[in-house]
Amino acid sequence: MTKSSSHKNNLSDQELVNCFKETGEKSCVGELFIRYKHLVYGVCMKYLADEDESQDVQMQVFEKLLKDLHRHDIIQFKSWLYTVSKNECLMFIRSRKNKRAKEVEMHKDLSVSMESDLSMHQQGITETEYQLRAMENKLEELDEKQRRCLELFYLELKCYKEVVALTGFSLNEVKSYIQNGKRNLKILMMNRKNV
Repeated sequence: MTKSSSHKNNLSDQELVNCFKETGEKSCVGELFIRYKHLVYGVCMKYLADEDESQDVQMQVFEKLLKDLHRHDIIQFKSWLYTVSKNECLMFIRSRKNKRAKEVEMHKDLSVSMESDLSMHQQGITETEYQLRAMENKLEELDEKQRRCLELFYLELKCYKEVVALTGFSLNEVKSYIQNGKRNLKILMMNRKNV
């Protein structure tokens, strides 16, 4: 029961769902994506209020469909898709809050480790200057890709898209290099404290 892509746009949502369940043809989900990407993006913007994050979650929703359509009996695809989109946004917000809490914790850890160093007071250097100097020194010890992404993101205040454009890395690579670089920088700073 293979349907040509020109005929798929004439099928109802339910027929496309059934076609995908029966044949596994991703083009059936592709047609649903074409029909409802604006709806999913709108839901994402409502909850996330960020274009890049909304596009990321929009793609996650449609990737999720490839798995979930086989497992669920869907009567009203559009309303089911709205619910899936909303739930993905809420999960993303939770993970973002957890990530921000970890970043705040990392900053506190770095601050505590540097406060104990008396040399900054003896040299008349402010705490912020001292932290920046220490971090810049430790940045040099990171892997080149992690160091470059951290410098662009935090020191030059570039957004993810700009870092992607400047480095040629994919968005997922940039996010990974930043996350791993922060973790490694924290470890290096904590080791400095313990020396």
